[in-house]
Parts: sequence; C-alpha cells; structure tokens
Amino acid sequence: MKQYIANEITKTLETVQRLADDAEIASTLEQIAKTCCAALGDGKKILFAGNGGSAADAQHLAAELVGRFTVDRPGLAAIALTTDTSVLTALANDYGVDCVFARQVSAIGSPGDVLVAISTSGRSRNVLRGLEEARRKSIVTVGFTGPHSEDMASLCDYLICAPAQQTAKIQEAHIVLGHILCGLIEKEMFDV
Repeated sequence: MKQYIANEITKTLETVQRLADDAEIASTLEQIAKTCCAALGDGKKILFAGNGGSAADAQHLAAELVGRFTVDRPGLAAIALTTDTSVLTALANDYGVDCVFARQVSAIGSPGDVLVAISTSGRSRNVLRGLEEARRKSIVTVGFTGPHSEDMASLCDYLICAPAQQTAKIQEAHIVLGHILCGLIEKEMFDV
C-alpha cells in the first residue's frame, strides 16, 4: 500500500511539474483570466459545465468565485450548470442527456458570458453541445481537457489540455489550473 501511495503522489508531482514547465499553458491561463475579468467587469457571468468528477470541479470553481477564494471580497457571478437536479433530470428526460448543458446555456447564457467546459476525455457529448450553443450565443468558450482535445478544439476560444493520460491525473491538473484561475481573477479584480 505504501508503494502505491508513493507512486500515485509521484505521478501527481510529475503532472504538476509538466504544468509548471509549459509556457503555453501559463499564457493561455493568463488570457482566460483576463477574459473572465473583462466579462465580470461588464456585468457578465462565468458558467461551468462538466460530468462526474468534472461536474464536481465545476461546482467547486463556481463556489470559489461566488464565495471567496483567498480573500474576503464581493461575490462574483458564477454558475455551475451541474447543480440543479430538477433542471438536469427534466432536461435529460425530455430532451436527452446530450442537451442538459446546451439547453441551460440557451436559457441563461448571454453574449459576453464565459463558459468553462471541463471534460477529461474531450469527447463528452453534452459538454460539446454546450460549447456549440455557447458559440451560437457569442459566449466565450473555454475548455479544460486531457490529451484528446480534437473534438473540443474547434469549439473553444481557449483550450488547455492537461499533460496526463490517466483520468485521475487529468482531473488533478484541472483543479490545480482552476484554483490558479480563481486566484488570478481575484488578483486582477481586487488588487490582492
């Protein structure tokens, strides 16, 4: 057991080191933060979507912005499209699971908002449909995925591909990047 623990921590450290060494990821994350700050400054909102562990990340990151991340400050307009079970189950029942994010983006998204779509596989049909709807509505699209980014690439204004193969390590990279994004937004908007 101890060896398994050590091996998993080593894999996580290697993934995080690849993130730290990748200047393109850092540059893209900085651009995403500036885009989010501009949207929030214009009275727009940030929407988050994902499935499974990525749904949990969507909720987590929205909570960091609405609540607080590192400092007490006014709440920021962020919504996880993964949290309303009545909406999710009604949409899945009436339209199919593939529509659960697209329909919400259609209903509450506005031009100039930002949609952060999280998919470790890069192939989640409902996430891709949400991105398609966001494009139709002139919503800025951000994707967090893993190495298989082909399906998301054409739908995202900004795309970050976690440098890992294993789903768990991709998810770990996404939450590291998401926390950094929240920190950058706070620093930029509140001069902290």
